[in-house]
Amino acid sequence: MSNLTEIRLEPVAPPSGGRRRAARIRHKIIHTSVVIAAVATVAIAGVLVQRSLAERGIDFSFGYLSRASQFNVSEGFTTAWVGWWPAFADVTSSSTNLQMLIAGLFNSIKVALLAIVLSTVIGVVFGVARLSTNWLIRQLAFIVVEFVRNTPLLIQVVFWYFAFFLRLPPVTDAANVEKWFVFGQSGLFLPLPHLSDGVTSGALTLVAVAMGLMFVACSQRLSSGRRWSLLGAAIVAAGAGYAMGFRIDLALPVVGRFGATGGIQLSPEMSAILIAIIVNSTAYIAEIVRGAIEGLPNGQWEAASAVGLSRRDTIRDVILPQVFRIILPSLANRYISLTKDTSLGIAIGFPDLFNVSGTVANQSGHSLETVLIVMAIYLLLSWAISAFINFLNGRFVLEGAR
Repeated sequence: MSNLTEIRLEPVAPPSGGRRRAARIRHKIIHTSVVIAAVATVAIAGVLVQRSLAERGIDFSFGYLSRASQFNVSEGFTTAWVGWWPAFADVTSSSTNLQMLIAGLFNSIKVALLAIVLSTVIGVVFGVARLSTNWLIRQLAFIVVEFVRNTPLLIQVVFWYFAFFLRLPPVTDAANVEKWFVFGQSGLFLPLPHLSDGVTSGALTLVAVAMGLMFVACSQRLSSGRRWSLLGAAIVAAGAGYAMGFRIDLALPVVGRFGATGGIQLSPEMSAILIAIIVNSTAYIAEIVRGAIEGLPNGQWEAASAVGLSRRDTIRDVILPQVFRIILPSLANRYISLTKDTSLGIAIGFPDLFNVSGTVANQSGHSLETVLIVMAIYLLLSWAISAFINFLNGRFVLEGAR
């Protein structure tokens, strides 16, 4: 018989409560030290930069933000104070530099939010089409996605503005005609929802309560009975608000002899940057969705087929709910890149945050301060998107996977 050494595997005892507490404290100390070191480094760098600028007679301050900008932008609104209350106001040459930056920020956020919603919906459709059983649909989706993904976004922005919108015929007509959708050289015109005249505060309050109840019912982890109770109360509140006169009307664009007016007007510059970002992000989101679908086990498809679900029902009820849990981190990265891509509007004259900040820096002579402000704003926007996606990720995570 061969001489074998007997090896016994003893179970490893889990760390005690005291060890776990010590590990958590050690991790917190390390994280806090890193944050303090980073803040100290930034502060020291700021002091050194300020001293260097002072030696050259350059004033480093943010007082220029309260001075009049002495320039105007083609579109956008900013904040103003009516007594003690904040309100929205149009930008003029007498608006301060801070108000101009806020107007550029609103324009960037406007484009980013619309692009996030529309590119997500269209991207999911194209991602599913990439795996369609129909050969023609699958190949068309492949060609579109690959062409867009392999073309620089700046070229796409320039194409949509110079080769598309500026080549459209002007929007004119002999008489004033209301239309649902107007598309021409002066941009896009869409219907504008607004509250009808005579809506009382009581009706608005009831509708706001209904919306709050629906949000709680859909966002919180509740039992089926409580969720349906909240939804029922929301329906009752909304019905009472409707009975008290709550109505939403649509203001349609009007096409006249000198162009279109009314409704929601999207300038050619905003339309071009918006369409370019939507098309570009749609291609990337489509690939994210396609990869997530192909990464799911084949047993999901086989189980759905075994219980008699069609392919459409399988994708809608089985595949996509799992895909959204998988792709949330990738979507966060895509949304952050999309938000920063709005700065390419400077190529076609769209007054986004980056474009307006350049004009403010040139007019005031405070380039460094303006650049720091713009960097901080984009950083905060990225953090906000990450926090929102992390919130959704925490809500959608499966029980037992925490």
